[in-house]
Amino acid sequence: MKKRVFIIHGCPSDEEKAMNPETRTYDKHWIPWTRKQLIAKGIETEVPLMPSPWQPDYEKFKSEFEKYNVDEDTILIGHSCGCAFLVRWLGETKRKILKLILVAPWKISDKDDGGFRKVFYEYSIDETIKSRVGKIIMFTADDEGDKGKKSLKIFQKALGGEVIELPGHGHYIMDDMGTDKFPELLE
Repeated sequence: MKKRVFIIHGCPSDEEKAMNPETRTYDKHWIPWTRKQLIAKGIETEVPLMPSPWQPDYEKFKSEFEKYNVDEDTILIGHSCGCAFLVRWLGETKRKILKLILVAPWKISDKDDGGFRKVFYEYSIDETIKSRVGKIIMFTADDEGDKGKKSLKIFQKALGGEVIELPGHGHYIMDDMGTDKFPELLE
């Protein structure tokens, strides 16, 4: 079978920032560059746009994501809230995949928003995921915020895997990285 990659973007803080395709950032940062590099290597790469990511809803994300074929030759990459979605989805579906890569994983409801983020982030991680995934890698940064570091620890405790800490990458967004290139991810 041929390798396939899906990159699940993060969640913007509000709807206004997310609406305009020219100015929105949730599907930008390192994602377009990475997709272009993978396609150049002959690897089919999709970046599904999740519905209303400023108000993440697991069932809506799941409905969109399940339009795609995920199998044992699939590599799943999540950024921030995309990590929370992918881990929950893998736990529920019991799918086997080649690799799971979590970039600046997030698992903490940090806003008073009527509870939708709490519902999205606060679930029990299925620790059997690690038995169905060939390799698990988590990217963090030396200057990631405290909640990001706490989130990483939650995922790492449940799933194991390799943690890669890069200097000066913050939450792996353009403002923190200063570039859209992410060669460490391609490796």
